[in-house]
Amino acid sequence: MEIFKTPFSRAYWQYAVRDSKKLRTLVFSALMVAACVALSYLKSVPVVNNIRVSWGFLARALCALVGGPVNALLFGFVEDTVSYFMNPTEGYNPFYILTTMLGVFTYALFLYRAEVTVLRVFLAKLATNVQNVFLGGLGTYLWYSNGKGYWAIVSASTVKNAIMLPVQTLMLAALFAALLPILHRLGFLPDQAARLRLWKPAEHMIAAPIRTAQTEAVPNSGSRPQGKDSRAGSRDKDPWER
Repeated sequence: MEIFKTPFSRAYWQYAVRDSKKLRTLVFSALMVAACVALSYLKSVPVVNNIRVSWGFLARALCALVGGPVNALLFGFVEDTVSYFMNPTEGYNPFYILTTMLGVFTYALFLYRAEVTVLRVFLAKLATNVQNVFLGGLGTYLWYSNGKGYWAIVSASTVKNAIMLPVQTLMLAALFAALLPILHRLGFLPDQAARLRLWKPAEHMIAAPIRTAQTEAVPNSGSRPQGKDSRAGSRDKDPWER
């Protein structure tokens, strides 16, 4: 499976469209919708004063990692709608469907078909929290402000999201550290995303051991060396593909 340093390439979006149509992606997304609904019933994690961290963002980020940005838009629409009707609190507001879709889309831009590092997880959560501050603040101002000004709402939300950011990053890092190897073995993730890294290692540090191993490998006399691609073919086969 190919990985990309950034989403700014035609091939990246071709893969994203293709993966969004796969049965395994749709099944996984449905499981994550169910996970979001289930997690909404769990008690939030108290951080400080009245600031609490909920659990739903974990399933959203995981779906974005596996499904990609195109699937993220569909998932965000379905998840927000289903979550509301399974646990309705206030009036149904389509504005928050858009913010959920954008949030999952942002996770995907950072995590899909990429080497997953703690730094990348932090940046993804930082970007979504910035969206929460300004877009979430706009929704609160338009419908639930009770006379509060927009910038007063944004200021309070900035403090809240800044406090939650390190806690949410640690929660995501712990989740990915546990699940990335499993998702890789199931064929959902490329080899480079098989485990969580602190940061992306320098390319020359990876290339050196590979060159050393290649020079030390000497084929038996009289035998024909097997091609690298032919050996890797069966090992890299996606178990979900038909």
